[in-house]
Amino acid sequence: MEERIVSGAAEVNELHEEQSLRPQTLAQYIGQEQVKNNLAIFIEAARQRQETLDHVLLYGPPGLGKTTLAAVIANEMGVQMRTTSGPAIERPGDLAAILTALEPGDVLFIDEIHRLPRAIEEILYPAMEDFCLDIVIGKGPSARSVRLDLPPFTLIGATTRAGSLSAPLRDRFGVLSRLEYYNKDQLKDVVMRTADIFGTEIDPSGAEEVARRSRGTPRIANRLLKRVRDYAQVRGNGTVTFEVAEEALELLQVDRMGLDHIDHKLLKAIIERFRGGPVGIDTIAASIGEEAETIEDVYEPYLLQIGFLQRTPRGRVVSELVYSHFHMEVPAE
Repeated sequence: MEERIVSGAAEVNELHEEQSLRPQTLAQYIGQEQVKNNLAIFIEAARQRQETLDHVLLYGPPGLGKTTLAAVIANEMGVQMRTTSGPAIERPGDLAAILTALEPGDVLFIDEIHRLPRAIEEILYPAMEDFCLDIVIGKGPSARSVRLDLPPFTLIGATTRAGSLSAPLRDRFGVLSRLEYYNKDQLKDVVMRTADIFGTEIDPSGAEEVARRSRGTPRIANRLLKRVRDYAQVRGNGTVTFEVAEEALELLQVDRMGLDHIDHKLLKAIIERFRGGPVGIDTIAASIGEEAETIEDVYEPYLLQIGFLQRTPRGRVVSELVYSHFHMEVPAE
């Protein structure tokens, strides 16, 4: 799979830089108003009762700020946040070491929680419900179960696939919050804030153009801004204007709908080779040289969201919006 500038997934070299861009409080956090309003009430209630916050599940597409929001929750509660991920916890001992190291009230953040091994999930249940840990010491006839008491803590799980979570684990979360894609105005605020942190001069029109092409995702907006900033520095006077942003993003092959060259290749293959569909996913994958799973998990979601692609029982079909976008005539039936 090609590396894409419009991918919502974090790149390894971005993780450290994102730390400096993350807001510290709910007031600084842009967007997700419904989620923020609910969390503000739950956090304030927990603080007034001097209790830990209920376990929180954050779910939604990648790049929308789940990790950032988890850190904000911990900061608002005035506690430390310990971070791990589902694939990193391979053995019961790994989870036991993490849980026993927590201080009272701490937040344990598990990213990609849907990838926790099932055996680890079973151990997590009593930890979430009763703040205790049941572990087995030894093997065979001499094996014995030991129960360890844990300090009260808040588990925050993040996932891009809430449907992949087992029902028993999902039911143990008291707060379930879905993060939605951002609109253009919210992304414009994100771009302006990031440019201020970077010390980059930017016009509101330039910020709006970056936001328009960011696929509703703050991580993509910040990534595009960095590349536009480079272009402004080398080809312009350092200020990101509408013209500079447009030229830079065209150079990066990101069009005004946020589609890149891979999206174009996928959509044009359906139009030019299969008369707009319907066509099966395996046939599309073979025609453009990609894996069917990659198309379903990575390329299709945004195209489905903006109405460019439709799934039917007979296969994939492009909508009339695609022909308009590419300035093509809709073929006769």
